[in-house]
Amino acid sequence: MGAQRTLGINGLGRIGKLTLWHHLGRDDFDRFVVNLGRKAGTSLDALAQYVAKDSTYGPLHRFLHGQSGVRDIEVVDEARGLMRAHGKELVVLREARNPKDIAWREHGVALVVECTGTFRDPYADPDDARGSIRGHLTAGARVVVNSSPFKVKKTGVALPDDSALFINGINEFEFDPATHKVVSAASCTTTALAHMMRPLLDRDLTRNMITAGMSTVHAVTSSQPVLDTVPKAGATDLRKSRGAIGNVVLTSTNAAAALELVMPQIAEIGFMADSVRIPTNSVSLIILNVTFQSEALPDGSVSVGRDAINAIYKETAEGEARGLLKYSDEQNVSADMLGEDAAVVIEGVETHTRTGFMDLKVPPGSPRPGPECESIRIPLTHVKVFGWYDNEMGSYTHRLGELTTHVAQKL
Repeated sequence: MGAQRTLGINGLGRIGKLTLWHHLGRDDFDRFVVNLGRKAGTSLDALAQYVAKDSTYGPLHRFLHGQSGVRDIEVVDEARGLMRAHGKELVVLREARNPKDIAWREHGVALVVECTGTFRDPYADPDDARGSIRGHLTAGARVVVNSSPFKVKKTGVALPDDSALFINGINEFEFDPATHKVVSAASCTTTALAHMMRPLLDRDLTRNMITAGMSTVHAVTSSQPVLDTVPKAGATDLRKSRGAIGNVVLTSTNAAAALELVMPQIAEIGFMADSVRIPTNSVSLIILNVTFQSEALPDGSVSVGRDAINAIYKETAEGEARGLLKYSDEQNVSADMLGEDAAVVIEGVETHTRTGFMDLKVPPGSPRPGPECESIRIPLTHVKVFGWYDNEMGSYTHRLGELTTHVAQKL
């Protein structure tokens, strides 16, 4: 990795901060340049305290070293924005908000993780006065990893040739440093959904889906207001301006659409997706519903049953997706999954299947099973699978961090 031992991070919100935590706990980078783009508190010590503590995951030193950990973060040079955290250098930039103006080149940063959630259009001009993800390239970065899905303003266009969406454990091996300059790590929900769908799409028994849908019961995010606010100009979803603390909020998700960029076969399935925001700090739950044409077996059962689905996920957890997908036969609640290092944890005890039958009329002139047969009875099995994911750290930021390291090693 050589010169790539320095990692740039733009934005120090939830994902930016946890990205720093993730890499402080690994040995892939030993120097970090974090662009905050503004002052924080009355001195750099305010930022040191912010980095060292977290309301959801506790103190940084316990995250890194458990109960034996000792706080190890200090301000070295206020004027230069220089800090040290657990043996690694941390430079904080507090001037530029527009990516093209950030001093990446001066600080030897070749790889940047864009964590503001603001710059999402890979077509936006790098010199746009409002900022652009491509501005990081102008400022000296060779590759930018976006911590959120792309949001293309143009309609009916594919991603630019140098842009792609990668999910660690699914298609990260397709990254090509000679081609890809602007990449996205998708979202927490897309990451979990991808790891739930991949085992089903990879097996003959379950790959022929008729329709599918998912709902994510999702923890609040920083985009939601604490209390009701006036909707922004042009806002179409008025629920997004309602208070997050005391409400269950119905909203949308682009997880299924984003998944098509990683698994093109998803486009062939009638796939619906929605999101329900709930007032918890982290940990979310995907409820995946899939309908299959199944086969009636001689004993009266069907080929796609509960045991068959759970067996697929158990096999995956023990095999090709070990450490990424986990399977549990326990009865869990969301708190049990906080910090769980897995893209998704299948709650096997809640896997359900039901089979119904559809009578299809045989068109005139078509071959018939018998002379008096006017219809064919087909068993259809509906499957419901539950998957937990820690949408902040355990599921998403760890996968983002692994993708970042993979990209760095290829540069």
